[in-house]
Amino acid sequence: MSKRMFRLGAVALIALGVVLVLPQSAPRTTSLLLLGAVLMVAGGALGWHQVRDGQIVDRYRVAVEHLGSDQAEVRLGGLHELEQIAKESARSRQLVDDTIGDFLRERSPWTAAAPSDLAVRSPDVELALAIITRRPGVVIDLSHVDLRGADLGKQELAGAVFRRSNLAGARLLGTRLDRSVLDATDLRDADLRGVSLREASLRVACLEGADLRAADLTDADLRGADMRALNLDKAVLTGARVNRGTLWPPDFTPARVSASLFSD
Repeated sequence: MSKRMFRLGAVALIALGVVLVLPQSAPRTTSLLLLGAVLMVAGGALGWHQVRDGQIVDRYRVAVEHLGSDQAEVRLGGLHELEQIAKESARSRQLVDDTIGDFLRERSPWTAAAPSDLAVRSPDVELALAIITRRPGVVIDLSHVDLRGADLGKQELAGAVFRRSNLAGARLLGTRLDRSVLDATDLRDADLRGVSLREASLRVACLEGADLRAADLTDADLRGADMRALNLDKAVLTGARVNRGTLWPPDFTPARVSASLFSD
């Protein structure tokens, strides 16, 4: 109903513009003629956008259908089409990212597998992950996804949500994850050297064996987190929030790194 009404609106604008522009029995003022021309242009533009939006909706629907195919080549085609839609239509970008996130949860669901038990991801999962992470400034949700061993190094992923995801053994060297949510996330043996986790939430996350050299955890929420990292040299913990459930390496004294930890 709404699409039909919008189409009628475009037609009405053009029709009104034509009435104002065409010669009538009474002379038209310059203002009316100008208004008529503007209405015709506006109506044409509105109609073009409606046709274009309709085409994008149809393309999106077909792409989603392809994602559910049993054939890998068809799924890859659907992912490429979604990426193209996001490039062409700014209004569609969040929808595309949400769709790809759901695709990853379906094709690569969370698992409690150990870091050493790295699975080989299928090409469509690799492509989906690449598409959703390679646009800077886009907030993504990759919660409940198996990302063991994924290479996300030097990415701009500020604000990303990885709640209860498996990032064991992942490579996040130099990645920006400020204000991200990694609650209950498995980061065992992950490469987090130089990662920026300012104001990030890592409540009850597991970082056992992770390499956190020069990591920036300023104002991060570490309550209940397992911080028994392999290396915490030069890690910044200023303003980080911890509690009795926060675990540290046996020979590590948080106060030695930062005197301004907030403890519950």
